[in-house]
Amino acid sequence: MRKKISELGRFTNPSLLILSSLAGGPKHGYAMIQDIEELSGIRLEVGTLYGALTRLEEQGWIEPLESTDRKRPYRLTALGLSVLQEQLATMQQILKISLQRLANA
Repeated sequence: MRKKISELGRFTNPSLLILSSLAGGPKHGYAMIQDIEELSGIRLEVGTLYGALTRLEEQGWIEPLESTDRKRPYRLTALGLSVLQEQLATMQQILKISLQRLANA
């Protein structure tokens, strides 16, 4: 029996999704969840989001901004932008080669 794509598991990385979201500008957690869902169709759980935010901040790839309310916005750092560009270039290469292989299959 053939499985639906949604049943095969997710081929995503929360960190990559967060960096991609922040490439569009600073956002707080809930705004990132919404943006990521619009971008990818994937809704990150709050625990997944904040765990990844902590790791990304420790790596120096994102940084928190001052907030006047309870919402804490984050932004991409220069290092985070560089990491995102590198990862997307790798993904683009994988996509290119995979599509070539599929065409020859």
